[in-house]
Amino acid sequence: MIKLSSASLGSEEKEAVDRVLDAKYLGMGQEVMLFESELEAFFSHKTRVACVNTGTSALQLALQACGIGQGDEVLIPSLTYVASFQAASATGATPIACDIDLKNGCLDFLAARKKLTPRTKAVMYVHYGSGIGDRERLFSFAHEFGLRVIEDAAHSFGGYDKGERIGERGDILCFSFDGIKNITCGEGGAVVSSDEKVIDKIRDLRLLGVQKDTEQRYAGKRSWDFDVTEQGWRYHMSNMNAAIGRAQLKKIDGFGKKRRSLAQVYKQHLQGLPIECLDIDLDNSVPHIFPVLVEKGKRTSLRDFLLSHHIETGVHYKPNHLLTKYRSHDCPQAEAFGERILSLPLHVGLDEGEIIRVSQSIGQYFA
Repeated sequence: MIKLSSASLGSEEKEAVDRVLDAKYLGMGQEVMLFESELEAFFSHKTRVACVNTGTSALQLALQACGIGQGDEVLIPSLTYVASFQAASATGATPIACDIDLKNGCLDFLAARKKLTPRTKAVMYVHYGSGIGDRERLFSFAHEFGLRVIEDAAHSFGGYDKGERIGERGDILCFSFDGIKNITCGEGGAVVSSDEKVIDKIRDLRLLGVQKDTEQRYAGKRSWDFDVTEQGWRYHMSNMNAAIGRAQLKKIDGFGKKRRSLAQVYKQHLQGLPIECLDIDLDNSVPHIFPVLVEKGKRTSLRDFLLSHHIETGVHYKPNHLLTKYRSHDCPQAEAFGERILSLPLHVGLDEGEIIRVSQSIGQYFA
């Protein structure tokens, strides 16, 4: 079976876990502090980092740290994992489903403009399939209407935008380090921002709102006499997860090179087939998934055919405006995109021959 996705783990990650087990301090402590410091160096010290337990938690805390909650609205492209919408609604805010650009799956700004109301406080901009769309237009759009920008950058860790690492520039960016992302902590996430007030607030909110508890945890201690001024959450990262992440971070350049190479093999061998590749800059990205557009009505039979040839595929994603909790009726491009999108296997454990095998199998289906 050629798996759709998989983590790439080795002896370094095992040694990191053993180090934490030997120290017998499994919760949040020095490993988390070191991982945050190493991530800040990774982003050229242009931003600060707060690590949390999941990418979804990162999105929720980023919104809360901006003061967004009950009665507010957040613009989000409908084509994203439900985590983006759940993070917004968890704050009490209302996620507003917006249509997408058919070329890349990112936010359609003209459609988003139509969804603006006096209650709109932020735009959650989703990087799709490692593609970042038009970030300059994003920042211009947000500035024009006085919106905070929370970028769901779960798909694009390690990539570049205009010569800078994605994470070096922007308002607030959120990353995921779950088991199949570009690097993994097993489970984990991070909020990255140059807004020090946002990062300081998140460092309290992730520890149940206990003020200044982060410094105590870094020192292997606990706060016993403390104050809490607002709702917090148990969203901190553990030393165990941070240790895995530190080992993975050292490998990101190699991971990126391998993922880019495999994606280029796909583009080469899918030429001439009735398959559309998205407009993504593979030279500057670290492809997390490899989504393609299949002729309407043929995706399910193609998936079944590939599975019969021991090839897994995925669907990223069912648009959120079709889900009962977030239902609306005005994202036609996301709906059309969602009916055709198919993700092909892509992870560091694959080789060029397996990518060619997937491509040839697709060719056999259409033949």
